[in-house]
Order: sequence, then structure tokens, then C-alpha cells
Amino acid sequence: MYIEIWIILFILMFTVLYRNSTGDKFYKYISNGVVDIYNKYAPYSFKVVREKTKELGQEYTLRQYVIQVIIFAGAAAIISYLYFYSIIYSILYAIAATMFIPYLAYLRCNKVYSEFIFEQIQVYSTNVIMEFNTTQSFVKSLEGVRDSGVLEDPVLADIKEMINIAYSSSTIDEAINYMNSKYDFYVIRNMHQLFLQITKEGSKDSGEALEGMLQDIDMLVEGVYRDRIDRQTFHKQFVTFGIALYFLVALIQYLLGNESYLALIQIWYVQILLHAVIFINTYFLISGEKYYYEDVGAE
Repeated sequence: MYIEIWIILFILMFTVLYRNSTGDKFYKYISNGVVDIYNKYAPYSFKVVREKTKELGQEYTLRQYVIQVIIFAGAAAIISYLYFYSIIYSILYAIAATMFIPYLAYLRCNKVYSEFIFEQIQVYSTNVIMEFNTTQSFVKSLEGVRDSGVLEDPVLADIKEMINIAYSSSTIDEAINYMNSKYDFYVIRNMHQLFLQITKEGSKDSGEALEGMLQDIDMLVEGVYRDRIDRQTFHKQFVTFGIALYFLVALIQYLLGNESYLALIQIWYVQILLHAVIFINTYFLISGEKYYYEDVGAE
């Protein structure tokens, strides 16, 4: 117990002295260091995703991240103390909990980006079909969608590239292959296949076929949004259940009595089992979060 008190006093003294001697320089040094590490090691694809998340106004602010750190560290410290009655373990688990925040931010940004891309693909598909009903030309339809202002990058940039490929190759095959390789959605593949058939073979009832395609897109969008609602409901229940699992140890303490529990956790293999319970529960929660954030809007 005396060692734990000295550790806490040392951390407090170090924080106060550093704060008084350097002021905000220490905070700026740490924050700049984190940014430098991120820029150096973050995958290029995630940098693009994060920038788009910022553009959409859905990236967390510094204040929101600080609140997350406080909540994660505080909850981990309380839960671990309830298990081991050790301040050292509480500090270690609090530090470990904050290390999951970047991973959760990565998952959340990917979710925002996935939803954005799906919405853009839905707009692209719907508008190309509507334009084709007027122009009866796939390339002209692409140009109409390009100039309509309804799309944003990166989908807009890829449409421009499709137009360039179509004009340079004098065929729509390579342009369609390019778009199919960029966005692996069956609605795009089906629509492009239909346009290939209409362009190469002709079709007297193309209007009816395209109208059927529009209905398929509407049904797909309805299904995706229904899935989002189901995911949100599941997510709330899952997190509540996952957190409740951590506090089963309180029930054990109530049944055994506090003194008996304190004597029990002095046994080394009991401590290993308690650590295993925390690790398994954490893995359970993180896996659920990964499921909730991944493949949103995907087909």
C-alpha cells in the first residue's frame, strides 16, 4: 500500500512541476508528437478516410477526444480497482484502456466513409439511369451526372476518369471495368452490365429494364437503412450487456463477503483468472464494436 501511495505522489509532483515550468509547451509538444507519428505511420488510405470525415463534419473535436480519454481511463480504473483493490493495477488498466481510443476512431471514420461512399454510389446509379433515359448515351449520361453537382470526390473524380477513358478508347468497356474495380457493389456491376447490353446489342424495352433497375436500387437503399437502424439498436444493447459483465465481480463479492473476497484475491491463480475475465470481456466488446462499425452500406 505504501508503494502505491508513493507512486501516486510522484506522478502528481511530476505533473505539477512540469506544468509550472513549461506551461502549455508540454501539451503542445505531446500533441505535435502524436500528430507527427500519425502522419508518418498511418496508412495513406486511412488519411484519405479521415480527411473526408473532417470534410463531412463528423470527426471528433479535441474536446470530445479528451472526454473519451477521461471516460475510458476512469471506467477502467474503477472496474480494475473493484477486481483487485490495487491502485497500481488501476493505473495500468486506465492507460491500456486509452490505447483503444485510436482504434475505435479508426473504425468510426471507416464507418462514416463507408456510409458516404454508399450514398454517393446510390446517387451515381440513380442519376446515370435517369440521364440515360433522356440522352440514350452512356457517356453523355456520365457527363450529365458530372455536371449536375450532386456528387463529390472521390466518386466525382472517378466519373471524370471514366469519361476520359471512354473517349480515349472509343468504347465504354474499359471505363466500366475501371469503375467496377474501384467500387465493388453489385448494383453498379448489374447497372453497367445492362448498359453494355443496351449499347452493344440494343434493346427495344430498355426503358422498362432501367425502370426495374431503379426499383432494385430503391429496395437496396431501403434494406441498407433498415440494417443501420437494427445495428444501432443492437449496439446499444450490446454495449450495455458488455459493461454489465464487468460488474459481475460485484455480485461475487456480495455473495462471498468483502473480507473473504480480499483474502481470495491474494492467491496468484485467482488473480490470473480475474485478469483473464477482464481480457475476455474486453475482447468481446471490441469484437462487437468492430462488427458494428464495419461493412456499413456494403453489399
